[in-house]
Amino acid sequence: MPDHAPRQQRSVEDWVCHIFATGKPLYAHVVGTLTKVEMEASAVPDRADHVLLTLDVPPCGAVTLSVNTLSRANRNANFDAHVRVAIVKTSYAGMPEPFIEEAMGLDYATVEAQFHPRWESCERDPLAELLMARARAALRIEAWGEIYRAQHLGLHQIHSRRASCAVKTDITGHDGALRFYLRDGHAEMFLFKFCGQP
Repeated sequence: MPDHAPRQQRSVEDWVCHIFATGKPLYAHVVGTLTKVEMEASAVPDRADHVLLTLDVPPCGAVTLSVNTLSRANRNANFDAHVRVAIVKTSYAGMPEPFIEEAMGLDYATVEAQFHPRWESCERDPLAELLMARARAALRIEAWGEIYRAQHLGLHQIHSRRASCAVKTDITGHDGALRFYLRDGHAEMFLFKFCGQP
């Protein structure tokens, strides 16, 4: 379970300056309260492949999590576009307060060795509906991923970063994931893999 110790918070302006000054992808860890969840809108239906979860994370304000419901890279290269999902169910004693921080990393191999989750291939629409339902039911949402600046702060790359059938870049130790803190002390951590990822 995550460390719930107090953290020194950066403002959104500090984060923007840090992102530009670093000049490379930043891996981040965030906890927030859901304010909005929706399927990505696009004039081209085939490009609407993300669920967008907007969290309130003081003092940064809105942080949008962009979660894949399929792999367009694999689909465009004629590989299996489905996302494989594993859910790790745990319990928690204390609710984490909202925060965002630069993180050391998350490795699926460590999580899998501890919990031995079962992976299932998911169709885009049922996966989107499941993620939106869990988000609406959650008291807090936690995520690991790569931080970026658009209209406000966001996290993407919320999935395994190992090489896939279509993407040959192999990144270890910076996997992305979601955890939903549900009522009655239950939590569900969602892990995501694409075709060809170990």
